[in-house]
Amino acid sequence: MTFQQQIQQGIPTELPQPKPYETQINHAPKRKEILSEEEKKLALKNALRYFEPKFHAELLPEFREELEKYGRIYMYRFRPDYEMKARDIAEYPGKSEQAKAIMLMIQNNLDYAVAQHPHELITYGGNGAVFSNWAQYLLTMKYLSEMTDEQTLTMYSGHPMGLFPSHKDAPRVVVTNGMMIPNYSKPDDWEKFNALGVSQYGQMTAGSYMYIGPQGIVHGTTITILNAMRKIGKSPSFGGVGEDSVLFVTSGLGGMSGAQPKAGNIAGCITVIAEVNPKITKIRHEQKWVNEIHENLDELVARVRKAQENQETVSLAYLGNIVDIWEKFDEENLRIDIGSDQTSLHNPWAGGYYPVGQTFEESNTMMAENPELFKEKVQKTLRRHASAINKHTAKGTYFFDYGNAFLLEASRAGADVMSDNPTIGREFKYPSYVQDIMGPMCFDYGFGPFRWVCTSGKPEDLQKTDDIACAVLEEMIKTSPEEIQQQMKDNITWIKGAQENNLVVGSQARILYADAEGRMKIAEAFNKAIANEEIGAVVLGRDHHDVSGTDSPYRETSNIYDGSRFTADMAIHNVIGDSFRGATWVSIHNGGGVGWGEVINGGFGMLLDGSDDADRRLKSMLFWDVNNGISRRSWARNEGAVFAIKRAMEAEPNLKVTLPNFVDESLF
Repeated sequence: MTFQQQIQQGIPTELPQPKPYETQINHAPKRKEILSEEEKKLALKNALRYFEPKFHAELLPEFREELEKYGRIYMYRFRPDYEMKARDIAEYPGKSEQAKAIMLMIQNNLDYAVAQHPHELITYGGNGAVFSNWAQYLLTMKYLSEMTDEQTLTMYSGHPMGLFPSHKDAPRVVVTNGMMIPNYSKPDDWEKFNALGVSQYGQMTAGSYMYIGPQGIVHGTTITILNAMRKIGKSPSFGGVGEDSVLFVTSGLGGMSGAQPKAGNIAGCITVIAEVNPKITKIRHEQKWVNEIHENLDELVARVRKAQENQETVSLAYLGNIVDIWEKFDEENLRIDIGSDQTSLHNPWAGGYYPVGQTFEESNTMMAENPELFKEKVQKTLRRHASAINKHTAKGTYFFDYGNAFLLEASRAGADVMSDNPTIGREFKYPSYVQDIMGPMCFDYGFGPFRWVCTSGKPEDLQKTDDIACAVLEEMIKTSPEEIQQQMKDNITWIKGAQENNLVVGSQARILYADAEGRMKIAEAFNKAIANEEIGAVVLGRDHHDVSGTDSPYRETSNIYDGSRFTADMAIHNVIGDSFRGATWVSIHNGGGVGWGEVINGGFGMLLDGSDDADRRLKSMLFWDVNNGISRRSWARNEGAVFAIKRAMEAEPNLKVTLPNFVDESLF
């Protein structure tokens, strides 16, 4: 069968042969035992309902074995035989160009070069799933190949509920992931309902089909490191040899955290990054996202000293536990200028964070077979981790929480991370990077991770879009107010260096921090270029980690101090508003970045095809998508956001936002 025929077939009418378990693939760890015998039976019935009864007797023992062996039913037998990658949009079957674009993005999320655990349909973060099993993938792709622009596909946590009549301006797909009743959003609830096959953790851009590899976070990571350097009085070099030798120590080389060494190189510092997984460390090295791999601490110390002496810009991966680095560098009196952590602590008990003093394999066995002991060792490691960080900050290290729930989980473990003089929103010793950097410098002014994908798959199309975006920004900066000049300059420098930094993994995609005006003008210019046949169609999107897509009290909304940071009105309004203003698809998730039950986040995708309809939709939707968040941040009395929303109201007469009145503190 051709690729198109396989897509159109959906779930095969005849059972494919079982597939061998490929050991060279980076697989998800075994999930812990959590279902009762009755619940296991229910999980099996839930899985078998995708298949005709004549196949049940053959599939039942196979699915039971998967459930016992891996803690989940992935249906490995039904993995497609074709290569999993984003193709030219013209290669996809279907009646709707918008649906074809979504198929392209789904396949990009599962590309072996992009996905963390591709055979388990997990894109990043240890549990960020596109689907729960391969039957869901096959059925979804079939629906997309059949749908018209008068239908909408509804996705319930990876399950395609079906095609429903709608209209051309409705989203083609509406996605929800993990939207639990609030009292059922604890970590063990995820384990249970995911094992039952009725819910899943979509992370942020995994379950919304908008992941573009580590590049998706590398720009925001670069901005964070640049401004962290500025905060401590150092000079960023943007890729050259810095005037100051800055040592940045962190951890994680996964789908999101893997951006750190590349961002460190772009910013011009020495980056030391720990990772316990040898496979992902090797992949990041092969992709040239990290320069060197070290396995000996003494050799690592010597290499760092050499880099400091020579004022090198270099990224050094340490294959081992981050706690060993913090403790060793303290013993050796190596001054760390900037420190953070980006292990997947939103998922601490199932592979997101590993105990010090034991091997990667030992930990994986323990988390499945003795989860209580594993949890005990993780929390003991967190206490050691925090203690070592405290020793370095006493010497002058600037440490920040990188939005991975490090401080939250460390506090729950009893680590010394609480502030001696806490205030509302500042309970911890150390700030979230959003509190100190991204919130006041970017999000409050509307700057966030706008991204696009060239559906032709042609590198020359990506180059043209880079050039178009750069030209738009260079024209805008001529009249930009002083308050956003630095943001504009950083973005222009970024886009000019995007090609030489080899950021593409998977699809021909780009990310660029832009405000509402920048996003609309860049998108409008793309749409005109498509209409003029200068480039092929383009998919627009963003990370959920943005101005208004996400309500996350310890990350995206951690610089909200009016008491509303634990509410989720903004994210819900964002996805509802995007859906009727022209998004091609929308998504809303429980969990993402900081964990199940800790955040609600929404995303979108939009196809630009050169049409007048696309031009109308982009202007309506992108304006709302950003200014929804600015208005909420303004109401929280964030001064940058008050400035930004007033500017937006001047530009758009139909925008009228309630502004806060500031109270004189002396009255109290």
